[in-house]
Amino acid sequence: MKEKKVAVIMSTYNGEKFIREQLDSILNQSYKNIELIVRDDGSKDKTVEIVKEYQAKHKNIKLFEGQNLGFVKSFFELLKLAEADYYAYADQDDIWIENKIELAVNSLNKLDDQKPNMAFGNSDYYDENMEFMGYGEKNKEYSFLSSLFACVGQGMTMTVNKKTRDMIIENMPKSCFFHDWWTYILCVGLGNVAYDNVTTVKYRRRKENATSEGQGYLRLLIWRVKNLLFKDGMKDIKQQMVNFRDIYYNDLQDDQKAILDLFSNEKYNFFTALKKAFYPKKIRRSLMDDIMLRIIFILGVL
Repeated sequence: MKEKKVAVIMSTYNGEKFIREQLDSILNQSYKNIELIVRDDGSKDKTVEIVKEYQAKHKNIKLFEGQNLGFVKSFFELLKLAEADYYAYADQDDIWIENKIELAVNSLNKLDDQKPNMAFGNSDYYDENMEFMGYGEKNKEYSFLSSLFACVGQGMTMTVNKKTRDMIIENMPKSCFFHDWWTYILCVGLGNVAYDNVTTVKYRRRKENATSEGQGYLRLLIWRVKNLLFKDGMKDIKQQMVNFRDIYYNDLQDDQKAILDLFSNEKYNFFTALKKAFYPKKIRRSLMDDIMLRIIFILGVL
């Protein structure tokens, strides 16, 4: 079998402090047929200068400088800029385990390449100085239903095939919560997901990180209440469902259509809210999270 080419796509923004460690971990992967595509999202520091320094030493690095779009749109632009068999999302400040790409390629090679496929693993948490903080979630569970309400696969652990990339750029969503979440729903709903229960990324936790993952359940709960309830987060999740429904509804199985019909309903109805709240299948893995979500349904927040 011809060795598949992997495009590692990285969106950067003011990442001068940690980007060298991440670049080194990508360039030192055990799997060698890699091209690193970097799109800088309008950095004001020395990020671009550092990438150009690496580029001068490594022929497999491409750099694109663009205006600030935000990381979600920046990653979608990267998908357009890259040409490969497989695509791996990379943040600018983590450290990858040496065989991360090798494991992903081995998993993806076993799947039907005519469908959107994704391989992902776990991450463990580290502070800014790469001191170990704790283990990330293991033995992750996923389904189309649960994918609508949470993304259990973190973007920096994901690698997808060309079919996934093509479907995303051909039907770009009007909006989505995160680029990796959209990717996750697409692959769970219409393709295949290969989950490897091993740690593939050292996830650097910083104050600027988007969520409070890895900082304890209480802090994560506080973050969810603040960002999902009081900052239109639930509205954004609902809109993401609606956007997915508008693009892919006719490609789904009947049971998946029924799920979207129920949970993406845009008008509040008390009886529909009760139907959501007492849906017979578990939606979130944690009992507390599942109960909270069902209360949110009754309140009409989602």
